[in-house]
Amino acid sequence: MSQATTSGFTVDLSGQVALVTGASRGIGRSIALALGQSGAKVACVARNRDKLAETVAAITAAGGTAEAFECDVTSSDSVTKVVESVVEKWGQLDILVNNAGITRDTLIPRMTDEQWDEVLNTNLRGSFLFTRAATGPMLQKRYGRIINIASVSGANMGNPGQANYSASKAGLIGMTRTVARELAKRKITVNAVAPGFIETEMTGAMGDSILGEIKSKIPANRLGTADEVAGAVLFLASKAAGYITGDCITVDGGMTA
Repeated sequence: MSQATTSGFTVDLSGQVALVTGASRGIGRSIALALGQSGAKVACVARNRDKLAETVAAITAAGGTAEAFECDVTSSDSVTKVVESVVEKWGQLDILVNNAGITRDTLIPRMTDEQWDEVLNTNLRGSFLFTRAATGPMLQKRYGRIINIASVSGANMGNPGQANYSASKAGLIGMTRTVARELAKRKITVNAVAPGFIETEMTGAMGDSILGEIKSKIPANRLGTADEVAGAVLFLASKAAGYITGDCITVDGGMTA
């Protein structure tokens, strides 16, 4: 299988190797599946071995190639070993999707040091560590696509109870723009995708009344899907996006327009 169509966009990533963090569920799983269906070999990274196995099985069942890599994204040694293992196995690394992220929501007067540090370490430090490790093989090849999954909470708006999460995503967008300038001459693009409210386990736990209120504020009058976020990632991973770098694409149904 060499092509995938997501949201009407066809991409051929045959011969490329992709690494997706947080690939065990939600948006990360959809991104990993889309990249695998497009022909890329996919390194699926997360902490949950069983959930990772499900993602890998789904990719291989669709005719793709994938392997699971357990990793603590906050550990420099673990991240370096994963990237080295991927390059050793498949000879290259062309696409990095920094998707791993967590929330520890509470209002700022009640937010603990641990809640702040845990979110910043996973969402921002983890993306930094993988970006740093991935630039080696990308610079060697003089080609690469780095795509960071941010959020409208860090790009366009605040969200009460998410000071730690919003700060981590705003920091990720700032890192995206800076690293894009550093790597552009080597044909490595660095972009971000900022989803709004997407149908995932996290939003599903909010309850119907809260979701109804959220939908009323979205011009599209619905939540987005993980596949729609994956479609934006596929575009940025494609050759068609070769002149786009340092940008942040919002996928939110017009909520922050």
